[in-house]
Amino acid sequence: MHTALICRLHPVILIIFLMMMASAANAETSATPETVMVTYQPRPNQEQSLTKVIEKHWQVAKQLNLVAASPHVVLVGGEGDKRFIVEIFTWRDVSIPDNAPKTITELWHDMNELVETRDGKPGLEFQSVDVLRNSP
Repeated sequence: MHTALICRLHPVILIIFLMMMASAANAETSATPETVMVTYQPRPNQEQSLTKVIEKHWQVAKQLNLVAASPHVVLVGGEGDKRFIVEIFTWRDVSIPDNAPKTITELWHDMNELVETRDGKPGLEFQSVDVLRNSP
């Protein structure tokens, strides 16, 4: 049957269909973003390699539409073998890390190979944070 014929014969079906479409649209826009701060403790002589993996992770996450464009900040600090990297970004939805695609989890594996536990802190530490102000 043609769609026009179904709509003429069954206006209730049309109403139900439109309600379902509106519900699906609302579900897509009801994501709960999560801003995270990730602290990396690179192994000695691995800071450059880790920085490359962090950048690749960001590019892949953007391509897959998993992260918001802003904020995204990568900072480095420390001295000698006690260097650290801090990355701040926002997942488009809080559920993404628990349901990350394989390409992302493979990059997480690579990151874990390049970090070390230091001073009782894990090589990778994730904290959920709130953005108080986001300047352009």
